[in-house]
Amino acid sequence: MILVTGSRGLIGSAIAKRLNSAGHAIRTFDIRDDLDQDIRSFHALSEALEGVEGVIHLAAVSRVVWAQADPEKTRTTNVQALEGLLTAARAMPTPPWIVFASSREVYGEPTSLPVAESAALAPLNVYARSKVAGETLVRAAAAEGLVANVARFSNVYGCIDDHHDRVVPAFARAAATAGVMRIEGADHMFDFTHITDVARGLHLLVNATASGERLDPIHFVTGQGTTLSQLADIAIRTGDGRVRQERAPPRNYDVARFTGDPRRAQEALGWTAEVGIADGFANLVDAFRSAGVNAPDGLAVAKLAVG
Repeated sequence: MILVTGSRGLIGSAIAKRLNSAGHAIRTFDIRDDLDQDIRSFHALSEALEGVEGVIHLAAVSRVVWAQADPEKTRTTNVQALEGLLTAARAMPTPPWIVFASSREVYGEPTSLPVAESAALAPLNVYARSKVAGETLVRAAAAEGLVANVARFSNVYGCIDDHHDRVVPAFARAAATAGVMRIEGADHMFDFTHITDVARGLHLLVNATASGERLDPIHFVTGQGTTLSQLADIAIRTGDGRVRQERAPPRNYDVARFTGDPRRAQEALGWTAEVGIADGFANLVDAFRSAGVNAPDGLAVAKLAVG
């Protein structure tokens, strides 16, 4: 049995489905399914851990903008709850292995590109600092004997059920509905990673962790950077030129440029990203169209909400 916290999220739902298809028994844990499934509740976590062999810990205040708006909730959810999970796990007769979800946000504004996992951690915002704190807790638990590994994710996209104000689904929705893209920071560049690639990589990391492997943090990245201006161009082409755009300055707490070095994932897990942004974006637009999604009030306003 594998416990997946945050199982209703983009990554959580994808990895739960993938592992279930591979024959694993999955226990889901998400406050959106049950208000009692709050990771800040030590009792709820302890109950959820009973009988599990491993945990994929995805539950969190999971977006930069949300964390910036509520630092205290971010601390209790992303750091304090993780500490409780690790404490409860170590207290089990047979402690489960842990895979902890972190983020490329931990690197802050890189001094050079592409960024390797060995780069210094220099978090710029509340969310990033919470993930650095989480990695520190996981590393300490591993030093005490827990089998635990860290996955860092980078601008994951690929599902119409994702938050519609995140940049890729927002632009894709605009392309599907002849809407408006509001581009906040046109020259900002990111390493957009498709959910199918991320779920496959996370599955490989789960297998390695379940086998007892202790690895350095691994980020799942394509190694290719795409600016928001380039993403807007893809949206315009995919939307047959009917998409309109507005430009605005970026938020002051966002990382401006990131491209990751994929070699560690290749060497440690045999993982390489397979879905490029152009194909992944086109598939997402098709999914919006197939679902019959309409722009709200005739417009789909796409804001820069990369995290």
